[in-house]
Amino acid sequence: MKFDISRIKLVITDIDGVWTDGGMYYDQTGNELKKFNTADSFGVILCHYFHIPVAIITGEKTEIVKRRAEKLNIDYLFDGVSNKLEIAQELCQKLNISLQQIAFIGDDIGDYRLLKSAGISGAPKNATNEITKIVDIRCKKQGGDGAFREFVEKILGKKIIQQFFKTL
Repeated sequence: MKFDISRIKLVITDIDGVWTDGGMYYDQTGNELKKFNTADSFGVILCHYFHIPVAIITGEKTEIVKRRAEKLNIDYLFDGVSNKLEIAQELCQKLNISLQQIAFIGDDIGDYRLLKSAGISGAPKNATNEITKIVDIRCKKQGGDGAFREFVEKILGKKIIQQFFKTL
């Protein structure tokens, strides 16, 4: 499937189950841990190189995600969100774009309404069946294994990715 990248003005991502394996890990003192795959960082770099802002909209509210977002210079972070579609609509209004101009990757029921409304939707391999049935892009990679990067690369297409590598 070929996508018109010129119409995408924003990439939005969920975190748990997309950038992570969806597991909740705790050490013996109760500290929460998350494993991120550095491959997904390159997805952010590609978006920024092509002047496409990246937003995280997640139901979880943790310092871990805030630190990861800061490290990668994520343009917008919304955490502790119960209605992702509402937040995306507000962000689109702020940016003067439509939902059809966003690409969104999510993995579970909390992402359903936004996935149905986005111009391009995607899900990692391990997303729930209800989600994989409705998305445009079904990643081969699982959440936590570079699914976000794969999603971005599929949106941009091989020619654009090759263009990026020629600049190195």
